[in-house]
Amino acid sequence: MSGARRIVVKVGSSSLTTASGGLDADRVDALVDVLAKVRSGGEREIVLVSSGAIAAGLAPLGLARRPRDLARQQAAASVGQGLLVARYTASFARYGVRVGQVLLTSDDMSRRAHHRNASRTLDKLLAMGAFPIVNENDTVATDEIRFGDNDRLAALVAHLVHADLLVLLSDVDGVYDGDPAKPGTSRIAQVRGPEDLAHVEIGSAGKAGVGTGGMVTKVEAARIAAAAGIPVVLTSAVHAADALAGHDTGTFFHPTGRRFADRLLWLKHASTPQGSLTLDDGAVRAVVERRMSLLPAGIAGVDGDFSAGDPVELRDTTGRAVARGLVNFDAKEIPRLIGRSTHELARDLGPAYEREVVHRDDLVLLHP
Repeated sequence: MSGARRIVVKVGSSSLTTASGGLDADRVDALVDVLAKVRSGGEREIVLVSSGAIAAGLAPLGLARRPRDLARQQAAASVGQGLLVARYTASFARYGVRVGQVLLTSDDMSRRAHHRNASRTLDKLLAMGAFPIVNENDTVATDEIRFGDNDRLAALVAHLVHADLLVLLSDVDGVYDGDPAKPGTSRIAQVRGPEDLAHVEIGSAGKAGVGTGGMVTKVEAARIAAAAGIPVVLTSAVHAADALAGHDTGTFFHPTGRRFADRLLWLKHASTPQGSLTLDDGAVRAVVERRMSLLPAGIAGVDGDFSAGDPVELRDTTGRAVARGLVNFDAKEIPRLIGRSTHELARDLGPAYEREVVHRDDLVLLHP
């Protein structure tokens, strides 16, 4: 951990704000003190994924708690985002560091042109010595294109910027084998695979009640990053300095997989399927076991209203989703392709139809 050169740090709303809403300037300054010190030597780069926009906007708008409806969440984010970045700007200015704000939606991460732009922007900010602060663009994101929590966003950003380490900061100092508020529970120091947490009941709510996440989303984000070859430390914000120094704190998730294509990670974890294709048994084996493309002959059914280029789920005959991919045809075109060979389709409909419905390079399995 101490040797990581590029690091993504994620901090939750509960670590920056009060339960009644509004930023806690002392907490923000304490976090910035740690981050500025870590990058001061010039050998380490940090990207901060920060929650807190909606929570920061609650008190100024007279809201007693986080609203449930999307419109008021967006209004709170509109007010709070400015306050949040202003607070960070002022705090980093104490160290002569400029802040760059990057607001993303899930749509930005799943569309190739958008994610390339996001990658270039973050790389350029780091190269120019600015400090990137990433948040979900809550003011415009809809239910269909939201990450749902910034923990998952942080895992995707860590992959996007080729990070050597992801640090997830919360109000709990790690994963415990029970309720950490009760005596007799122990912190789980290391996780090497899913089996290490198989016996653990992960809580779903944070203490402060101002965020959307909880330990469930943090563990899931850690698994996403670890599966992409990125080590993860999950600990509390007060232990940020120890985590970044490589000391024994929180829960360390060992990498469980290798880094793979950006678009496949986004396809699996950030895309929203616009429909589904049902595959016959032979096509399921071809896609899952032999990692082949999906051809028209293997399709047994279609559902949804999607366009070419949209993400769709590939299901077996029992309805279980086995893969997700970017489809090459509109939904209305699929019925006349079902069960037919590409040669037959090319003969009857033209050469444009002699191609895969989902190419293997645009397909990701949903299960190991």
